[in-house]
Amino acid sequence: MNPFFIPPRQVKIGDVAAIAGTTPRAIRHYHQIGLLPEPERGSDNRRRYGYEEMIRLLWIRKMADAGIALNDIRDAFADTAPVGADTDHDVTGILGRLEETLVAQEEELQRQRTAVQSMRARGSRMGLLSDVVASRLDSLPEGSIRRADLDNLLVIERVFGPLGAALNATRYIALATNPGLQEESDRVDAAEEALDDTVAVDDPRVAQVAAERHAFDGMLNAAIEDSGLAAADEALVDAWDALHPADEVEPRRAPGSMSAFEVIGKMPYDFSPARLRCMELVDEMAVRESSAA
Repeated sequence: MNPFFIPPRQVKIGDVAAIAGTTPRAIRHYHQIGLLPEPERGSDNRRRYGYEEMIRLLWIRKMADAGIALNDIRDAFADTAPVGADTDHDVTGILGRLEETLVAQEEELQRQRTAVQSMRARGSRMGLLSDVVASRLDSLPEGSIRRADLDNLLVIERVFGPLGAALNATRYIALATNPGLQEESDRVDAAEEALDDTVAVDDPRVAQVAAERHAFDGMLNAAIEDSGLAAADEALVDAWDALHPADEVEPRRAPGSMSAFEVIGKMPYDFSPARLRCMELVDEMAVRESSAA
């Protein structure tokens, strides 16, 4: 050391902040939360920091840069182990918890990265659906799956899960590959939408539209069977069951989550009484037909 240089025994807050790579405001916050003891003030009533405070600040910055919360750092420094003993055991526990948090964050980042890559590859919001759903639609011509179709699949996936939505995608595949069916589907959809609040529940149009929907569903189911899509559905279910053992089919729901029944009960469908009655009639027709068969 240069004999003509005498280092200061204590420095002001701005100087110690610069050495530690932080700011005076951060240091004041450390004082407020009990992370860094308040130093004595000089004759000018300003804080003065010595070598020990500087060392502590350097360790605080290293630990904070590693992602350790300030409260955890404070607890680590508050370790009451005997003087001279190894006092890092609290830090070890903190680091263990931190590593668990980082692993969870990495998994979440990977999930987000996969979703973004899928959306970019598929060029639309279809990539945000579960891969088992979106992959069923990949082979269809561009634009054949419409926004309303994706909206429906999004709702179905929320209610019945990826497998339920993937099986329901069969409907849209059949429509996309059969222009005649798609045209008839649009016509029946429009007829149902016309059953608004101005239509009485017992209006003859309600029963007429219900009969048209039932007839269309029969046509669609026949087309699905003839095209081999029904067999593809069976293969999909078998593959799903192989990847998801029986004890994982209905996993324990996380706290605050809802069952499919609860979700359906809270779903805000804007259906008029006439349209709801039409849906009931379609269900009754399907039940009668199934019983007769």
